[in-house]
Amino acid sequence: MNIVTNKGEYLDDLIANERVLLVFLRHFGCTFCRETMSELAMARKDLEGSGMKIVIVHMVEFDVAQPILDLYDLDGLSHISDENKLVYENYGLSKTGFRAMFGVKNWWRALVAGIFKGHLIGKPAGDPWQMPGVFFLQERKVLNKFTYKFVSDRPDFVELARVRS
Repeated sequence: MNIVTNKGEYLDDLIANERVLLVFLRHFGCTFCRETMSELAMARKDLEGSGMKIVIVHMVEFDVAQPILDLYDLDGLSHISDENKLVYENYGLSKTGFRAMFGVKNWWRALVAGIFKGHLIGKPAGDPWQMPGVFFLQERKVLNKFTYKFVSDRPDFVELARVRS
């Protein structure tokens, strides 16, 4: 696959030559996606300070995603528009089922993330049923990953990046 970022970089070249944290998001209207972007922004300095390149994968056009990423202090990061979800599929990220989307755990977490943390909920921008994930790649190998069981799960980005080859 010739997957190209907003900066014209080929994903295959990036994962061959750099330490990459590939962050797949849910749809931009999702409370948990917004929380993920906020937490990624807080971890950004540590990640980039350790030589990690962060690449975000989303399901909307570049010009739709950029203002949202900017709003969450993720400006300047490379990102991939995957409207057809081929990259998601290539990394084994599937659609969610009813329980993973609407389980009791999610209702509680939605209250915390949405109301108490202020991430609220918006209009879906992307497929609401698509599950997210995070992959730490180096030399084209997955060294660590976080795959969601529930839409409300929270990856520890810095911990994921601690694995060394």
